[in-house]
Amino acid sequence: MSTAVELDLKPVRWDAFGAHCRARVRQAQPFGLEGRLQRVSGLVLEARGLSLPVGSQCWIQADDGREVLAEVVGFSGDRCFLMPAGPMHGLSSGARVRAALARLPQPGRATSREDPVPVQMAVLQLPFGDGLLGRVVDATGEPLDGLGALSSVAPRPLQSQPINAMQRAPVRRALDTGVRVINGLLTVGRGQRLGLFAGSGVGKSVLLGMMARHTEADIIVVGLIGERGREVQEFVQDILAAEDRQRTVVVAAPADSSPLLRLQGASYATAVAEHYRDQGQHVLLLMDSLTRFAMAQREIALAVGEAPATKGYPPSCFAKLPTLVERSGNGPTGAGSITAFYTVLTEGDDQQDPIADAARAILDGHIVLSRNLAEMGHFPAVDVGQSASRVMHNVVDTEHWEAARRFKAMVARYEAGRDLLQIGAYVSGSDPQMDEAIRLRDVANVYLRQGMVEGASLDEARHALGQIVQAMGQSTF
Repeated sequence: MSTAVELDLKPVRWDAFGAHCRARVRQAQPFGLEGRLQRVSGLVLEARGLSLPVGSQCWIQADDGREVLAEVVGFSGDRCFLMPAGPMHGLSSGARVRAALARLPQPGRATSREDPVPVQMAVLQLPFGDGLLGRVVDATGEPLDGLGALSSVAPRPLQSQPINAMQRAPVRRALDTGVRVINGLLTVGRGQRLGLFAGSGVGKSVLLGMMARHTEADIIVVGLIGERGREVQEFVQDILAAEDRQRTVVVAAPADSSPLLRLQGASYATAVAEHYRDQGQHVLLLMDSLTRFAMAQREIALAVGEAPATKGYPPSCFAKLPTLVERSGNGPTGAGSITAFYTVLTEGDDQQDPIADAARAILDGHIVLSRNLAEMGHFPAVDVGQSASRVMHNVVDTEHWEAARRFKAMVARYEAGRDLLQIGAYVSGSDPQMDEAIRLRDVANVYLRQGMVEGASLDEARHALGQIVQAMGQSTF
């Protein structure tokens, strides 16, 4: 007689088991999140054991217990190249390098740092919001002005998606900069991007301050990238007007900052301008300087082994420039705008400097400052003959356009005959255009010069220009 054996099997809840497995998989840590420092070469750190994408954040353990933040800037095989955001003293061979991880929020419940919740690679996030207005911050969003911690801000990623070129609003409205020579002869459009090209010491910062003081803009964002640290406080206290500081955000990454922070500072200033443009605001972005941004990229590129191309600049420097510049400009139709001015340093006042030449090609105009004019006490030292606004014909009427053309032709004719005048070889009456240019030279100089705290509206500049052109009579300019 056989005996039946009955097994007491409990039913398996496969839905709960599957959820448990999925949760454990999310909690699992992938390989390559921790490595060791192997080599330091100049500005670049080399680590092994990491498998991280470019742009990831890492922490490096120093001998004194502190941690140095670094960013992945490249890789070669199993080697990962890092660029530190701070000083490297205290780092030694074999130092622990770990990936900075961001904890994913769990819907429906609050979590603490001890909870085993899923993580993802940390993406750089910096503070954005109205709490930045009236403040001076560094490239990491930390205040530099001693006014306490930031309030009314929230972290968000530094990088943003570019606007579709066909969705951008065209530049059709003139912008009053408060500078007579720019308003009258190089009229700027709202959403335009221009470069201020000059050598050192010819008044670039003062001209930026004049535009910050007088330009019609809801928000002003100033990026001081790679310049002398002394100029940060001077720009805020001496150049910016007190009433303008409450609508101004200053991002400073001085010359003693690491190349990574200088690049990050320029991107941060641009991202802040984008933040307010997306809210429908009209933003004035002033960046000093675009050349220092390119130099920071050159330092990083050469350190990771990229071959130099033009005058020591690797190809990535020229690729970075349009990536930064194209983020400014008008937003979609009906949205806000970013009118940007970038200073470009020209070595030895050479307008064919590779960075100056590349910037001129991607900007919507260029304003050239002349050292000769600056040495004569002529400020702003704008060389109207070499300067141009590529959108002026879209934002002014035909009468204004023709008046500006005739004025510039008169100035050019005088400059062409200056040498003859200086040696006394010119004979009055031999050239009617030259005679007219000599007669109106003093009037033209009064128009072209302007004090630092003096403002000249767009209507005033146009009216004064019309009076000078009427005084030319029927000359052939």
